[in-house]
Amino acid sequence: MKTVVSSFRSSLHKKSENSKIVSSRSFSTSDQKPRKGEILLKAENIVKDFPGIWEHLVLDHVNFDVRAGEIHALLGENGAGKTVLANILSGFYLATSGKIYVRGRPVTFNSPRDALEQGIAMVHQEFTLVPTLSLVENIALGLREYNPFKYPIREIERKLVELMNRYNLKVDSRAMVEDLSAGEKQRAEILKVLYWNPEILILDEPTSMLTPHEVKELFKVLRSLADENRGVVFITHRIEEVMEIADRVTVLRLGKHVGTKYINETNKDELLRMMIGTVEPVKKVKKPPKAETAILEVIDLHVEGRQGVEAVKGVSFTIREGEIFGIAGIAGNGQSELVEALTGLRKVKSGRIIFLGKDVTNKSPRELTKLGVRHIPEDRRAMGVAESMTFGENIMMRDYISPPFSWKGVISYSSITKHAKELISKFEILTPDIWSTEVRILSGGNIQRLILARELWVNPKLVIAYHPTYGLDLKALTHTHKIFLELKEKGSGILLVSEDLEEIMTLCDRIAVMFDGRFMGILDSSEATITEIGMMMAGIKPEKKAR
Repeated sequence: MKTVVSSFRSSLHKKSENSKIVSSRSFSTSDQKPRKGEILLKAENIVKDFPGIWEHLVLDHVNFDVRAGEIHALLGENGAGKTVLANILSGFYLATSGKIYVRGRPVTFNSPRDALEQGIAMVHQEFTLVPTLSLVENIALGLREYNPFKYPIREIERKLVELMNRYNLKVDSRAMVEDLSAGEKQRAEILKVLYWNPEILILDEPTSMLTPHEVKELFKVLRSLADENRGVVFITHRIEEVMEIADRVTVLRLGKHVGTKYINETNKDELLRMMIGTVEPVKKVKKPPKAETAILEVIDLHVEGRQGVEAVKGVSFTIREGEIFGIAGIAGNGQSELVEALTGLRKVKSGRIIFLGKDVTNKSPRELTKLGVRHIPEDRRAMGVAESMTFGENIMMRDYISPPFSWKGVISYSSITKHAKELISKFEILTPDIWSTEVRILSGGNIQRLILARELWVNPKLVIAYHPTYGLDLKALTHTHKIFLELKEKGSGILLVSEDLEEIMTLCDRIAVMFDGRFMGILDSSEATITEIGMMMAGIKPEKKAR
């Protein structure tokens, strides 16, 4: 594979020198520009089932439309059918029955290319870029289908610079995608789609990996696109985002269309009831850590990134028993490398990691697991699960070698099945079956619930969690927060890495802010402010002294 990629990259850059192509293209279905309010895309009685996998219809006669000049939010819990509907509208899935119209004309999409040629493009929640190519090369790879003899690298780079400057979505377009942080990959996915200048843009949970500032900038982009009489479909489970950015909202619940509302005619409480009923938010009671006992000590840690450049530069901190320690920061400032070093996935260049008084520097993930360390990874599909394996195999990936799940090398499937059913109930995971369902068919939110269930059921001594609520709806997010607070009460130490400042402020006892591989400071959460943390995330030390 590496040889094939290398050959492709070589030919790509050689042929790009004299290639010319328009830097963007728009696939309009009509010579006339859309009129404000015109229905650009309409789905009528869409049904989708997966025979032999799900017992119920994933989409049950759903109706949906998006109009020129509007942002139409698609709201619902994990597993409500939002992504499946979006995949049908963008040509990734075929509907079991129902009709799709583009500007009043019936259409059939047999592939994403068909939808793109009708002006419909989708930004997926799960990353779709080829990891061993750069963003520029990924776009060129798509253009190759139109003209296999032209590889317009320079034209693409110029257009990307224009898009980055216009929308403030900064990415190293020549870096391999696999070397980008999760937040950078998300921005790259958005840029890839914006390159095609679509008439209808579908975004599936696009804010999940963005900072609050980046979210505001993205919302400006979406509003400007709507102002150009494009149609924007914004998929989310966050009601606050819907109220801030959408003109209309359609709510799905378990594959059914609950209702469509104009934003100025609804409110948060109504949308919450339509979505899931009533959920009590977590109210954190400020309590000091249970003891001064240090669970984790990190001493002057230095870690190299993939390019051999130092990514973590002398970081030191302590997590005490019964403490939630947060790390805030914009993606790409060394958080990924720090977490990988702490969980045995990346070698430490220098410094020490002490767990319960024992030096565990450069210990393997298996050794750390035996000691009581659990890890919720940043990239759930790439690192959190084996997608081709079943739900049961994934849920026991950590613990299959321990009693009662195995004895003298013999696995007890009955014990695992009983345990899996208990976790499915406790964490409210939607899965058709334990042993016949491959994890790849589950929604992103349900995969995240699986990972949380697998890692947290044992009451670990230390939890290292990177974006643990990424992709979760309000109900699951609240449930996860409650579990973290219960673990804290029982004496577990928790390292929470998140770009969600509200989550950090709600859960953490102390907050470190990471910038350019270093801690800008460690703050007491009871005294920290969003403004103060935001300044530190930008590399600016506030006047107030950090602790």
